[in-house]
Amino acid sequence: MKPSICSSIVLILLIILPTTISYDYSDALTKSILFFEGQRSGYLPREQRMTWRRNSALNDGKNLNANLVGGYYDAGDNIKFHFPMAFTATMLAWSAIDFGSYMSPADLRDNLVALRWGTNYLLKTVSQLPNRMFVQVGEPTPDHQCWERPEDMDTPRTAYAVEAPNPASDLAGEIAAALAAASIAFKRFDPRYSKLLLDNALKTFEYADSHRGSYTNNPETKLAVCPFYCSVNGYEDELLWGAAWLRRATGKDSYIKYLPMFSCSDNRQSFGSDSNYFEFGWDNKVGGVNVLVAKEVFEKNVAGIAPYKDTAENLMCSFFLETPGAHMSYSPGGLLYKPGSSQLQNTVALSFLLLTYANYLSKSSQQLHCDNPMKMSYMIGYGNRYPRQIHHRGASSPSITTHPTAIKCSEGWSIFASPNPDPNVLVGAVIGGPDIDDKFVGGRTNASETEPTTYINAPFVGLLAYFKANPI
Repeated sequence: MKPSICSSIVLILLIILPTTISYDYSDALTKSILFFEGQRSGYLPREQRMTWRRNSALNDGKNLNANLVGGYYDAGDNIKFHFPMAFTATMLAWSAIDFGSYMSPADLRDNLVALRWGTNYLLKTVSQLPNRMFVQVGEPTPDHQCWERPEDMDTPRTAYAVEAPNPASDLAGEIAAALAAASIAFKRFDPRYSKLLLDNALKTFEYADSHRGSYTNNPETKLAVCPFYCSVNGYEDELLWGAAWLRRATGKDSYIKYLPMFSCSDNRQSFGSDSNYFEFGWDNKVGGVNVLVAKEVFEKNVAGIAPYKDTAENLMCSFFLETPGAHMSYSPGGLLYKPGSSQLQNTVALSFLLLTYANYLSKSSQQLHCDNPMKMSYMIGYGNRYPRQIHHRGASSPSITTHPTAIKCSEGWSIFASPNPDPNVLVGAVIGGPDIDDKFVGGRTNASETEPTTYINAPFVGLLAYFKANPI
């Protein structure tokens, strides 16, 4: 069954990458990792390859007497949302763990560098536990009223935190998952750092377990986080996600007890939707939990968690329209499609699960044969036909080198409205992508189609690593 799953993922890659050139997965993989350098916040290292970026946000955390310099801007704005940033780190780690053997030494090194940039920052966000955990830096509304380079930011850099005993199981669970997964990825390369990550993952999970509830329900953080990165799906999936990764990192049976407690297979009881296992992304971890726990079932046949494997198989079957039961939706060109903006975040994350499960099973079901009607690369800098305007402040503005004078808040809107192509190429960025009819209008003002995010690129790294080593 494995060839059919792989063929289905190849189809999805054909949609994202153009069909007018041969498929150079090695080039795409390298660029997908390079993208993260364009999203860096804080002091940039001498090894920075995207030289049009400079230091930015060097006083983050000051209002709370904390050092929150560093990390990633998650998308085309200049806010640091810790919830999707943690998911980004988890997926970079999972890519290294399951697909690192398919990467070249240089790509694996660069992937781990990107991961470490994220986890170094996440360690700061949990440095004051068990009393306080940092949630976000920056105020979205003022930030979104400006079109400024990160280097020129003059909008408020307010840092927000959750104070004990307020709940934050979703945020803490995701950060615990990221640190635990990263501890596995770094174990053979940097054992001391791996232990530091795992120790902090354990501490963070303890907060998630002891203070159950959603961080977006806290009055002091809700207005800052919502409506941008609210935890709409609740906190149970992140609690499971953190437990599953800690089980994999430690091998301890104590983490198994959480799995029957909040069964991801019993969606009506625990998560409110029969189709919830179709989801996977920065908010909803249900699909990922099922696939990750299924590995335990395959390898150790652990009692009480077999339903996770069954639900993971339901997810896999949903990709193939010929099979009975509920199915995924596809655009006319064959793109896996789910309602909402930034379409490709669903496509690449679910494709990652499809491929990961194929590796765990070593078998699959059926094939799909479609194409990319727009003949467009949705990875910036890959191929000859890719969007030249993206919804990204840094890429669209002249660099410090060419325009040393600060571009103030309102001045940037003339850049936003400009018909000119971006002066800086955010190489490797995978943007939101086309609509359900495979139409792509593009343009800097069209955020749902042209905004890149870290959590689109992170799972794409693993996909490209596999197909670099196993071209179809």
